[in-house]
Amino acid sequence: MSVFLRKMLHRFAPVSEQVSNYEDSRGVSLRIENLNKSFDGNHVLRGINLDIQAGETFSIIGPSGTGKSVLLKHIVKLISPDSGTIFIDGQDIFAPDADKTPKNYRYSMVFQTSALFNSLSVGENVGLWLREKRVCPEKRIRRIIREKLRLVGLEGKEELMISELSGGMKKRVAIARSLAMNPDLILYDEPTAELDPVTSDELARVIINLKKEVKLTTIIVSHDLNFALYLSDRVAMINPEGIVEVGTPEQIKASDNPVVKKFIYTTTKGIKGEG
Repeated sequence: MSVFLRKMLHRFAPVSEQVSNYEDSRGVSLRIENLNKSFDGNHVLRGINLDIQAGETFSIIGPSGTGKSVLLKHIVKLISPDSGTIFIDGQDIFAPDADKTPKNYRYSMVFQTSALFNSLSVGENVGLWLREKRVCPEKRIRRIIREKLRLVGLEGKEELMISELSGGMKKRVAIARSLAMNPDLILYDEPTAELDPVTSDELARVIINLKKEVKLTTIIVSHDLNFALYLSDRVAMINPEGIVEVGTPEQIKASDNPVVKKFIYTTTKGIKGEG
């Protein structure tokens, strides 16, 4: 895990230009055009088209096995598409010369498992990227660590070890570590996995409050419909045939699409036929 995570930390800021403008943060737009991906003959992503606005909190929902996490891995370039492409802030991330073109944005990812280093304290986990990249002096790094932990409701918890944390606290530390990169785009892979409803609700409030204080674009992949509807500006539902519907939470809840209605009914305790 440690080797994998270190590779990911370098991927999120692979060139010096991305660190030089560390103090600046803004939301970036994202456009997915006709994205297709198959594995061993299984067509997982079918003609995916999405437009996500700068500064938007956008959730991608759907049943398990519909390609939600695969789509997220394309956005962070862990996977390349069979066809189609993705534009982030107008840059084609899969263009032949993409790796040679300086990027004017940073992105970070909150992993489903949190992916924290158990041998490091909370503060050391949050400050890992800053220290590895030597972004700023140590005194400044410590201030950033305190600030990011404050944003996720863990002020003063720098010295705790990961083994001392609850599942919900680990998720918040993972968010604080991502925020320490001062990203323009932050991605969450199934953030409520293994969390109880109360803790999931607390996590949703953390993400909502971040939007008030930090300028960034947020993309969330989740099977948790209530979580997505609660905190998103817009939601896209995906199934094996592709994108089923895109809309505000109100539009999704009022949808007449039978696929959307079935998903809502089976994942909530609403009354059948409601909406």
